[in-house]
Amino acid sequence: MMKIWGRKTSSNVMKVLWLCDELGLPYERIDAGGAFGRTKEPFYLAMNPNSVVPTLEEDDGYTLWESNVILRYLVASRAPGSPLHPAEPRARADVERWMDWQQTALNAPMVTVFFTWVRLKPEERDMAAHDKALAQLGHLLGMVEKQLAGKDYVCGAFSLADICLGITIHRWFALPITRPALPNLAALYERLKQHPGYMAHVAVPLA
Repeated sequence: MMKIWGRKTSSNVMKVLWLCDELGLPYERIDAGGAFGRTKEPFYLAMNPNSVVPTLEEDDGYTLWESNVILRYLVASRAPGSPLHPAEPRARADVERWMDWQQTALNAPMVTVFFTWVRLKPEERDMAAHDKALAQLGHLLGMVEKQLAGKDYVCGAFSLADICLGITIHRWFALPITRPALPNLAALYERLKQHPGYMAHVAVPLA
């Protein structure tokens, strides 16, 4: 049985666990990262020199890191041809565009806002940085709002793009922040909550 190394409160681990549920894949999750440590130990660094989570470990010793790459690998190795990661080049590129955008553009401001409210003590909070990140986050999610016009999911059909964006979307609606009206995004959030894996691993109390 494959192993997924990483604490369940990590957004990047959440992606992988949710996909495993979508595909019906058995796995063993092992706590690592944060208060659990382990990521700087030699055995872990041999699997993942970045010292972060998640890391996927196969029965034959093959290991893989980078959460979005793990998502692609799991579909390719366990469910080739799945609409979650379309084979047609342009449809696949559309999905991967949003997957990469989540990491390169959306992640940084969400980390700032999330840490402000969940991980930092009140006296440690930099509200100026928070407000700047929140404004940026609202602008970026406004792009998703426009993308969703006339669509049920980000790329039309449910895909890895929604799995990557779904963690940010839950935090956006769960955090005690002032949010612009984004009705298409709110509708997507309600659709995502119909997925049992989303409710089990993502739409959980913030921690």
